[in-house]
Amino acid sequence: MNLTERSAFIKKTALELGFSHCGISKAGFLSEEAPRLERWLKEGRHGKMSYMERYFDKRLNPEKLVEGAKSVVSLLLNYYPAEEKPFQEVKISRYAYGKDYHGVIKEKLRVLHTKLEERIGKIDGRAFTDSAPVMDKAWARRSGLGWVGRNTNLITKNAGSYFFIAELILDIELQADAPVADHCGSCRACLEACPTGALTNAYEIDASKCISYLTIELKDRIPPEFSEKMEGWVFGCDSCQEVCPWNRFSRPHSEPAFLGTPPLTPREWEELTEEVFVRRFSESPLSRAGLKKLQNTVTFAAG
Repeated sequence: MNLTERSAFIKKTALELGFSHCGISKAGFLSEEAPRLERWLKEGRHGKMSYMERYFDKRLNPEKLVEGAKSVVSLLLNYYPAEEKPFQEVKISRYAYGKDYHGVIKEKLRVLHTKLEERIGKIDGRAFTDSAPVMDKAWARRSGLGWVGRNTNLITKNAGSYFFIAELILDIELQADAPVADHCGSCRACLEACPTGALTNAYEIDASKCISYLTIELKDRIPPEFSEKMEGWVFGCDSCQEVCPWNRFSRPHSEPAFLGTPPLTPREWEELTEEVFVRRFSESPLSRAGLKKLQNTVTFAAG
């Protein structure tokens, strides 16, 4: 198979496995992102996510992750729900409605890799979905899947931004796609909608102010200055995506694993035991925060 045939086969197979989009870029050092990441870390915009300071070189160079890496295959998996949850006082991000996406995506990537080897031959590579030092949005942008908007999310024209991003870093040559233009224009809707002012006009985020960070990554109690800014969010936040004009093109996903369970009220969260939490949410992204953190956040968000 030549480069064109290989690349077409990968994209066709990815779509058959349920991925929404697939793009390809040439593996190489992310020279444009390097100074931005270094400055962002020095300014402490990562909050207490100390792991962001590690593996700096690996984040920027795929050859540090896969020896002889030649191509990065970027994939998107839609998680936009068919039905919105009737949240009132307690809200969770749409990506957490169903099962933890890591296992769902890793299995799809495993099958994709296997099918490629069956057709092309032995391929060395690794699969990633935000569980390793890979700048997924940068690679998705390079692969022509969209642009990184002012809300710092990858936005895909006529499809929106409710997607998980994954990669296959491979040691084979493939036909690279071209990046697309930025279509945010003069829109500032996400900046104005962010409850905590975490977004800047420079297409950057101060993660230490982001509700997703405060409700998931931050292990300490949420600082009191955010007590009136949570807007009911207790696990993640979709405020910047809800106002994005491009998300009017979002379409419901077709992944059974992402079908969610009914939301809980503040009273139900308060009375939830560890045993029931584990039984009900062991396969959910909510398990990452843990019951104690969630209960504290629910109380905090409810004022």
